[in-house]
Amino acid sequence: MLRYLVPFATFVVLGGFLYVGLQLNPRDIESTRIDKPAPSFEVSTVLDADKTLNSEEFKGKVSIFNTWASWCVSCRQEHPLLMDIANQTDIPVYGLNFKDKLADAQGVLKGTGNPYVVSGFDPKGRVGMDWGVRATPETFIVDQDGIVRYKHTGPLSVPVLTGEILPLIKHLREQENKDS
Repeated sequence: MLRYLVPFATFVVLGGFLYVGLQLNPRDIESTRIDKPAPSFEVSTVLDADKTLNSEEFKGKVSIFNTWASWCVSCRQEHPLLMDIANQTDIPVYGLNFKDKLADAQGVLKGTGNPYVVSGFDPKGRVGMDWGVRATPETFIVDQDGIVRYKHTGPLSVPVLTGEILPLIKHLREQENKDS
């Protein structure tokens, strides 16, 4: 009897772990950066190697920080939405080109439009790793004090933008105005 009970119990326990695991959303992975200062960094920019993007850019305004790559299919999917944000709002969008080739990154921005105020170039992915980036695209909201307040993993969508990101930016800006 015991020789049947042990395999059955093992099967039930493993099945329980599988059931719970399948209910989890991999996009719900919490960022270790939430409510902490943006990592300190300085990188050259995609479109002008003589200019840089650094963590000081985030101070004084609420902004969006988006990691992307030319080889990333999901990044291409969200690109029109980033263009809409850049063209239809006053929200500054900064980019970080992650583990890419410079010519390929430049080709994307020149060919499909550039939604970024500035996009940094991170060919080795070191800056992205400091931010906790696991894959592109990932989008962060940084408040006026340079504190990371939100992270979205995966391509942006209209429901995420209108239901999460824009309300948070509005709230952070209202908070900024109260503190001023």
